[in-house]
Amino acid sequence: MNLQLVDWVIVGGLLAFLIAITLGSRHHMRSVADFLAAGRCAGRYLISVSEGAAGLGAITLIAFWEMYYKRGFTSVWWNLPNWPILFIIALTGWVSYRFRQTRALTLAQFFEMRYSRRFRIFAGLVAFLCGVINFGIFPAVGTRFFIYFCGLPDHFDAAGLHLNTYATLMACLLCLSLFFTFTGGQIAIILTDFLQGLVTMSILVITVGILLYKVRWATVTSALVMAKPGESYLNPFDMSGVNDFGVRYFAIWYVMWFYRWMAWQGTQGFNASAKSPHEQKMAKVLGTWRYFAQEMLIPIIAICALAYLLHPELFPSVATVQQTLGGLENEKIRTQMTVPLALSHLLPQGLMGCLCAMMLAAFISNHNSYLHSWGSIFIQDVVMPLRGRPFEPRTHLMLLRLAILGVAVFIYLFSLVFEQNQYILMFFQSTGGIYLGGAGAAIIGGLYWRRGTSAGAWTAIVVGAVASLIGLGLLEIKPANVTMPAVAELLTWVQSRITGMDMTFIVSALAVASYVAVSLLQPHRPFDLDRLLHRGEYADAGSTPEMPVTGLNLFRVGAEYTRFDRIIYLASISWMLLCGVVFVIGLTYHRLHGTTAEGWSRFWYWLVWLAMGMGSVIVCWFAVGGIRDMIEMFRRLRTAVRDDTDDGMVRDGQ
Repeated sequence: MNLQLVDWVIVGGLLAFLIAITLGSRHHMRSVADFLAAGRCAGRYLISVSEGAAGLGAITLIAFWEMYYKRGFTSVWWNLPNWPILFIIALTGWVSYRFRQTRALTLAQFFEMRYSRRFRIFAGLVAFLCGVINFGIFPAVGTRFFIYFCGLPDHFDAAGLHLNTYATLMACLLCLSLFFTFTGGQIAIILTDFLQGLVTMSILVITVGILLYKVRWATVTSALVMAKPGESYLNPFDMSGVNDFGVRYFAIWYVMWFYRWMAWQGTQGFNASAKSPHEQKMAKVLGTWRYFAQEMLIPIIAICALAYLLHPELFPSVATVQQTLGGLENEKIRTQMTVPLALSHLLPQGLMGCLCAMMLAAFISNHNSYLHSWGSIFIQDVVMPLRGRPFEPRTHLMLLRLAILGVAVFIYLFSLVFEQNQYILMFFQSTGGIYLGGAGAAIIGGLYWRRGTSAGAWTAIVVGAVASLIGLGLLEIKPANVTMPAVAELLTWVQSRITGMDMTFIVSALAVASYVAVSLLQPHRPFDLDRLLHRGEYADAGSTPEMPVTGLNLFRVGAEYTRFDRIIYLASISWMLLCGVVFVIGLTYHRLHGTTAEGWSRFWYWLVWLAMGMGSVIVCWFAVGGIRDMIEMFRRLRTAVRDDTDDGMVRDGQ
């Protein structure tokens, strides 16, 4: 057992606090809209932090540690353009602003409003099936972390039974996530995820500081220069031998940010929870600041673990870690558990408990949001449209909870039997593409193109799903398990040259081409977007002026901005430009003069300390703003008049 009493007290204290907050908020949940979208009463800071925590689960941290352990700081450099891209998306309100204008509770409800009920049902079913398959490995990866990090035995005895630790602990963790989801729906999820997000960021800052003190930057640098030529850990321009997380991987990501924005529905409850479209947009803007600090702190943890393992002469405990890793037969699981095992020998007592508490918070926040989303999607976007008429509120809530329970049972069983053959991030791409491949075309075309048709949307979803399933088979089936030599040879060739990210790009391109081609070939009347977006003659009396939506006007400040909004807005634009300028200068300098590992070491040193400073400021800033939003949300929920027809059912006139 690696954790001491003080560590368990820290873990138990955080869990008790989250349970108390959840129980205290349950009486505010009085309607279907409260369960699904927190009564649309959440402010920007609550949404920004809680949505970020929901997306940053235990599996996400482990997936990033897996990538950064393999590629070091080089992946951080190619991630730099993500911040300008995210700022552009947030500042322009790309997709999210128009989606909030539709007043849909779920994405598939928007599909019915824009295309047809049949398309909503089909898209909802594809999203649900894709989501639960993608979700299927989440409990497995998170549970393995706790087993190896805490040093738990493979089996234990309880009440006269000899129990498997992996299966039992995973069941307990899922039951805990179900408790938070069932008790207060999206209201409880936003509150607990907000607190968990603050805890996660705080502990990341502290952990990075302690690791840098223990490992020392000189040790980190001396370890990273040991990389083979073409597979550098420091120099992002020395990656010619990299096929997995190389330049091509990130170039595709740049495109996918725009194509898939808001398409993934694992955290869909947050998309409809804001008290206004402007708050939704500002939450995205604020989220990019948190994202920068977070994305710079996560890599250094994996890189310190890498330096620790590459210096056995400085850290004798490396032998114990290597022995444990050697006992893991599955190569991908061995890679996933490398950083957690290294951390279990690097971190001091007390901080071990903090990191364990952070991972527990990340596990819960991620799982309760995903359970809520996929269970809700099945009822809202498959069952209700098929039924054709709304449920009574009490029946509706009961069915939502039963669907969520069904998702939990499925992912538990899936995690018990499925054996991974890809890196976690590659698995996300190949499974997510089943739905995302075609959904991106249907969303963007539906919100921005009057000529987009239902037939085009159907074609895009079908093409995306079929192509992704074929690609998933090519990437996941082990050649050794195939009896036909020709097929085995084909699988070997594909898996050695094509990654899950490559398959994502191919599938998305096919879906876009099919959506545009079918829509243009089909004669029809252009769709009335003003009615869908409640603008122009369909705008509510007294509504705020619309945000400019064309050309450079996208960056103008609208009447809905307060003075502080303008400050955040201008600061965001400045930071976006700075990140872009740094990236361009780095590219240009390398082309003209070349770069060295020593120069990159100095660059990463200062960038890490910048991230630590930003992380500390953001925790304090967002904590104050989030507490204010929490008080305001409770006030709105106490006085809000519930409408039982606000249940996600599209009725005549909508």
